[in-house]
Amino acid sequence: MNYIFYFLIVVSIIAGAINGKLTDVVNAILSGAELSVKVAFSLIGIMAFWLGMMKIAEKSGLIEIIAKIIKPVTKHLFKEVPEQSPAIGDIAMNFSANALGLANAATPIGIKAMEELQKINKDKKSASNAMCMLLAMNTAGFQLIPATVIAVLIGIGYKNPTEIIAPTLLVTSITFFSAITLAKIFEKFWKPQKGDK
Repeated sequence: MNYIFYFLIVVSIIAGAINGKLTDVVNAILSGAELSVKVAFSLIGIMAFWLGMMKIAEKSGLIEIIAKIIKPVTKHLFKEVPEQSPAIGDIAMNFSANALGLANAATPIGIKAMEELQKINKDKKSASNAMCMLLAMNTAGFQLIPATVIAVLIGIGYKNPTEIIAPTLLVTSITFFSAITLAKIFEKFWKPQKGDK
């Protein structure tokens, strides 16, 4: 990836020099660098806020309540996971973080959920159906509130950053349910190994 960016920068500078627009290229690089710092700082604030909210939700037992609310759904989607497994709580937290548009916060929680799912996975050399389902759900990235995108839009000075909520909800809902459906369909083609049920 670094080579691609390096190539693009070099080509831009050469093209700017050939067309007599080298000053514009340099100004664009400097203004882009300044904007990236502003966006990064706006992201730090919103990420710190939502990560703090997730920690409070975890400590206050709200995550357990969310886990109980979505238990009928998780029970159906993750049939091979025992009800008392810590993976269920991790999956609930992961889903909550994704729903709030906190992909960076959802990643470590998702990894923890995968580790718990691996503990109960009978075939350690391949992913279980539950692991594939969690991966599909994460890849689809259902979002109620795209907090990170809103933070980026605020950082670049967009006038109405919340107008992204409805289209994001529509698109991520479609991808989320499509991912679950496909994971369930492909489950039927998976041949259990000797150690599996």
